[in-house]
Amino acid sequence: MVSALALARAGVPVTLFERKKYPFHKVCGEYVSNEVRPYLASLGVEIDALGPAHINNFLLSAPSGNTLREPLDLGGFGISRYTLDYYLAQQARQAGAIIREGTAVQELQYQENKFCLKLATGEAHFTDLVIGSYGKRTNLDRHLQRPFFRQPSPYIGVKYHLRYHQPKDLICLHNFKDGYAGISAIEDDKYCFCYLTTRANLKASGTISQMEASILSQNPHLKKIFREAEFLYPQPEVINEISFASKTCIENHTLFCGDAAGLITPLCGNGMAMAIHAAKIASNCILEYLTGRLNQEQLEKKYTQLWQQEFSRRLQTGRLVQRLFGRPILTEMVLHTFKQFPAGVRFLMKKTHGKPF
Repeated sequence: MVSALALARAGVPVTLFERKKYPFHKVCGEYVSNEVRPYLASLGVEIDALGPAHINNFLLSAPSGNTLREPLDLGGFGISRYTLDYYLAQQARQAGAIIREGTAVQELQYQENKFCLKLATGEAHFTDLVIGSYGKRTNLDRHLQRPFFRQPSPYIGVKYHLRYHQPKDLICLHNFKDGYAGISAIEDDKYCFCYLTTRANLKASGTISQMEASILSQNPHLKKIFREAEFLYPQPEVINEISFASKTCIENHTLFCGDAAGLITPLCGNGMAMAIHAAKIASNCILEYLTGRLNQEQLEKKYTQLWQQEFSRRLQTGRLVQRLFGRPILTEMVLHTFKQFPAGVRFLMKKTHGKPF
């Protein structure tokens, strides 16, 4: 959506295909680092008009309930995808983008320097360039024969919106056996509560609610949430087969952004900020291509170089940190070490977050 808005504002004809209809919920932590603010402002995006929560502090808990609290150097804001994506869709339409809601792309072919998108409606859409920003895993990945798609993944993600008594400037990461949960404020006095765990946990428990009672609630902070929070929707949003395998940001001449380019672990900063930054990189490269400063090969090469330069180390650090969490004894050790050496926490934050752009 950010790519569509940026290109439309630059006068580029843009068509965006969205399988669902705005507004809708997505499994997402819904915290965005303030590093994105300068770029969003340059696109005319008025984040503060949406009433986001302003977040400046971080709390980490081990399964036992032991905690570590530190200020966030840059801080961020909390906003739901339901609100933000709908707002961006309105902005992109006003800028001239065509948005085809309720329209899934089933196949993507590239022949003779032209893309053909085959839609679920039976139509074929032809275009010169394609940005693939469709999330973690879709049938398009199967169609494109992307290697990661053949690798089974044990992870599932679950998200709720709720009302709860927690400081609005605080984002918390609570660990439990084979998983971790984040909670932070968003707009309208609501909180986003989102967690990652394994199918093995779910299978052992039988249902999501039983898993939350028997496994997540072993952490007293999570037990308190399930006991005291007002859950705002009857059922959570759930996604399966979340893969943290390495991906490439170019496949079949398609420029991938966000999770489609490389799944961002929840512990390596935040996926929304990285996706927005990738949108800026992709849009700028496309504008150079459209003005004749890059050919197709140069466009793909430059996008790949800039993407890897900006994100590869953050992703590697995130994958490394992720291995330290969800394991009770190891998490306790990490938390104890960080308490003894708080500079290590700040160092890790710098390694997993970007700078304002």
